[in-house]
Amino acid sequence: MSHVEEYVEVNVPLRTAYNQWTQFEEFPVFMEGVERVEQCDDTRTHWVTKVSGVEREFDAQITEQLPDRRVAWMTVDGETRQAGLVTFQPVDASTTKIVLHLNWAPDGLAESAADRLGLVKRRVSQDLKHFKRFIESRGVETGAWRGEV
Repeated sequence: MSHVEEYVEVNVPLRTAYNQWTQFEEFPVFMEGVERVEQCDDTRTHWVTKVSGVEREFDAQITEQLPDRRVAWMTVDGETRQAGLVTFQPVDASTTKIVLHLNWAPDGLAESAADRLGLVKRRVSQDLKHFKRFIESRGVETGAWRGEV
């Protein structure tokens, strides 16, 4: 498994950042290569991605969700194998640090090469910057799910 850890500070309160992150169906707005995310139930999502012309579908299970603190997941169906954790930390009343940990298993020569070249790390970093622009430009979340898993 490969590991990526990246973070970003967003200029919105912790609750706003967390609430927006739980709106998984909005991920295609700020994550490159994510075509669609469907929230199947409180703990399961279905993903459709397309990277370098290769489309993949997989299901992910939310394994832990603590409001305003963390969301953890792992894939449970499909070719993509990954697990991750995103944490939310208050910097001050109007700034939040978001830390993303991603463990994934490259599939094939192309993904292994992309991993060795640091392309996955750069993609994660860019997606977090896109999330920052998205939430800061709105100032408010598009919705919220405050349940615990």
